[in-house]
Amino acid sequence: MPQTVLLAEDDRAIRHALERALTLEGYEVTAVADGVEALAQAHRTPPDVLVLDVMMPGIDGLQVCRVLRAEGDRTPILMLTALVETADRIAGLDAGADDYVVKPFDVEEVFARLRALLRRTSTVPVGGASPEGAVRADAQVSDRQLEAAGLRMDLQARRAWRGGRELELTRTEFELLELLVRNAGIVLDHATIYDRIWGYDFGPGSKNLAVYVGYLRRKLDEPGAPQLIHTVRGVGYVLRED
Repeated sequence: MPQTVLLAEDDRAIRHALERALTLEGYEVTAVADGVEALAQAHRTPPDVLVLDVMMPGIDGLQVCRVLRAEGDRTPILMLTALVETADRIAGLDAGADDYVVKPFDVEEVFARLRALLRRTSTVPVGGASPEGAVRADAQVSDRQLEAAGLRMDLQARRAWRGGRELELTRTEFELLELLVRNAGIVLDHATIYDRIWGYDFGPGSKNLAVYVGYLRRKLDEPGAPQLIHTVRGVGYVLRED
């Protein structure tokens, strides 16, 4: 069965072009022009993935995302945005989006990001093993629980805690944290993280990973407590408790 995409984009030309491209790629596409229609369609026939334009009249893409997440809907969401400031991207992640593409975009990038989102929802959790093929000794792991550096993760319930404080994480944040915890003490390079989390390396000019790491740090960090995610300049990131 073809995978289903719900596309919400108020720009008619972009909507029709993207609908056609997705259809030719093998997706079954339902295209709507605004957030009201998007919510109605999502409730009527839940898709495998949503592609939402941020700026739409009435109910915009961020509001659609917030409503669905508040209802407990975990369908992966890819945002289309002309807003390039970090604060704008963070707003999308905060609303519950899983990824974003900045306009003007290359349709091949949209395809790559959709494949990655759908792969993450149809397979075992990303980062099931370290790059070397085994879980680090620094991390205590079971079929359900994962612990390292004062963090605890329930993999089945997809919940995480630092000490006694539960962390409110999006799907991508959870998977990024899981990858770092499983490889506690190991410096993971950018290419490895992109491959494990997104299934695609967006190149040295991409800020996607930095945005997610920054947002995850904001949720992890506590006053007076050691920072857990460290940047290794020119290489990547490592989780350790200094």
